[in-house]
Amino acid sequence: MRRLGSAGPDLSAVGFGAWEAGGGAEWGSSPPEETVLAAIAAVFDTGISWIDTAEVYGKGRSEELVGRAIAGRRDEVLIATKVAPAPFGSGFRGDDVRRACEASLRRLGTDRIDLYQLHWPDEGIPVEEPWTAMASLVDAGLVRWIGVSNFDRGLLERCEAIRHVDSLQQEFSMLERGDAELIRWCGDRGIGVVTYGPLAYGLLTGTITAATTFEPDDHRARPDSLFGPARRPGGLAVVDAMRPVAARLGCSLAQLAIAWNVHQPGVTSAIVGSRDARHVGDNAAAGAIELDAATLAELDRAAALSG
Repeated sequence: MRRLGSAGPDLSAVGFGAWEAGGGAEWGSSPPEETVLAAIAAVFDTGISWIDTAEVYGKGRSEELVGRAIAGRRDEVLIATKVAPAPFGSGFRGDDVRRACEASLRRLGTDRIDLYQLHWPDEGIPVEEPWTAMASLVDAGLVRWIGVSNFDRGLLERCEAIRHVDSLQQEFSMLERGDAELIRWCGDRGIGVVTYGPLAYGLLTGTITAATTFEPDDHRARPDSLFGPARRPGGLAVVDAMRPVAARLGCSLAQLAIAWNVHQPGVTSAIVGSRDARHVGDNAAAGAIELDAATLAELDRAAALSG
């Protein structure tokens, strides 16, 4: 277990991401509900200590499914969720944040949220307003810790002036390494960092080839994504360079990508999603893989092949 920042909870090195569980257009067709519930419930048998969801994932469906999956075992897992700016989410006005929290509590079937986060910045509303509202939720006992997602250093500093930021959630993988300096900056200031997208939406699993196609409503079908013609070749070059390392360690490519992620300075935990219970245990096991300095340097050289 790892402490989230200077004052947060202890988290497993790998968390369960419930974005895919919400279904909808972002991931193409959705699996049967029973399959999704089994995947979420698998956290109890794999050592994963926390689940990350959000009000916008499946327009609340993800939170509802998480609530159903953990019913009767709520105290065995930490729940993190998020409020998003309007029009996608409830909005960042003070009263909006409170109403969003109460709605998430109902969908999750719980009386408190362990980690509540602002999902991404709202350029139309000064961050001080929603962050003050977030702090009030802690004071009211509805939330235990508060954090942000997709925020830059300037916004973090403005939040810190009001109340300590317990966590930053940021996209980070061997193919998306642009925020490494921000992650280190957070670590120096007691702000815990949890990463999302450590598998680059499947590209680092070795299951994607140059010929792989996606359903039109899958976000990976967009030409400007990691899977588009400009970036896919670099990503596949990274995967090819990872193969001998994974073979030497006796792990899968996905496990290697997760292990690299949680070995990065300042990273507390990596969020990995799955709609299949069979993969949850494999993802959790990646958090226990040890990478020495030479192996990390080898993987850093591989990551650089993405450009």
